[in-house]
Amino acid sequence: MKLVKRIVIGLVIAFAVFYLVTRPEDAANAVQGAVGAVWGAGVAVTQFFVSLAGG
Repeated sequence: MKLVKRIVIGLVIAFAVFYLVTRPEDAANAVQGAVGAVWGAGVAVTQFFVSLAGG
C-alpha cells in the first residue's frame, strides 16, 4: 500500500510541475482560486462565531 501511495504522490507532483511549466498563468489562477476559497471559508467561520458570541 505504501508503494501505491508513493506512486500516486509522485504522479500528482509530476503533473503539477508539468502544468506549472507548460501553463504558468493557468496554474497561478488555479492557486489564486484555491487561496481565495480557503480565505472565504475562514471569513465565514469567523463571522459565524462572532455572531454566535454576540447574540
